[in-house]
Amino acid sequence: MGHDHDHSTAAQAHRGRLLVVLVLTLVVLVVEVVGGVVSGSFALVADAGHMLTDAAGVGLALGATALAMRPATAARTFGWQRAEILAALVNGLVIGLVGVLVIVGGVRRLVTPEPLDGALMLGVACVGLVANAVSLALLRPGQGESLTVRGAYLEVFGDLLGSVAVVVAAVVVLATGFLRADGIASVLIGLMIVPRALGLLRDVAGVLLEATPRGVDLDAIRSHICGVPGVLGVHDLHAWTITSGVPVLSAHVEVPDELLASGEAGRVLDDLRHCLAGHFDVAHCTFQLEPPSATREERHSHA
Repeated sequence: MGHDHDHSTAAQAHRGRLLVVLVLTLVVLVVEVVGGVVSGSFALVADAGHMLTDAAGVGLALGATALAMRPATAARTFGWQRAEILAALVNGLVIGLVGVLVIVGGVRRLVTPEPLDGALMLGVACVGLVANAVSLALLRPGQGESLTVRGAYLEVFGDLLGSVAVVVAAVVVLATGFLRADGIASVLIGLMIVPRALGLLRDVAGVLLEATPRGVDLDAIRSHICGVPGVLGVHDLHAWTITSGVPVLSAHVEVPDELLASGEAGRVLDDLRHCLAGHFDVAHCTFQLEPPSATREERHSHA
């Protein structure tokens, strides 16, 4: 069964927001690098490092969504839609690496604290805090629809928490002179980065391994298919995800020989499509109708 679908991906609807976030991120990155060097705060440099991963991640997301908009061809029947997932994979790996480096640098500052300008550190951290809050608000609508947007959202959320940590550290330094607060904030930023990278990589692995999409209950789908009049059984039932927002389902559906001979196949296909459309968020469904004899032959050939 085949019919036209909208092959646009979830991330494409949020390209404008991603672009705004990219510009904000790059501006704050420069401010934090300069502020970190001048003030002597490694926590600001650490947060700038994470901002760099944000910029790279959002840039990858924009590039991937541009590729995903390219039309499908005979060589690539789903076009470049998986480019978004590959971008999320690279993003997750980069985030994890930066997290480890930040933790190492923070530990060094804990062991050997260095003098810093707490007032400048506080001012720059507040600028980063405001910019991250704006970026987070921009990405929130799309983070539940696309892995690519979600990756960018999680990075900005981590930066927001990192900015909070730097603000607190700067206040502690100004109030008490406890220089190791800078190292503590750096380690905390690193500890916030690594788990998010692991979570993103886990989600990407699920897509690349063609795991059943979240929220799709194959047993319930099987039950609904078998409940369609004329259906005797179903096998080779698979559900997977091409890219964020593009779930796919395929199944071999067993029907009586006389139903196929009577020309009722079209009615069964319509019933199957309407059945799933009313109960499951599956955009692309492919059903192969076959008589019991074909099912027995398939099972014998796979034995």
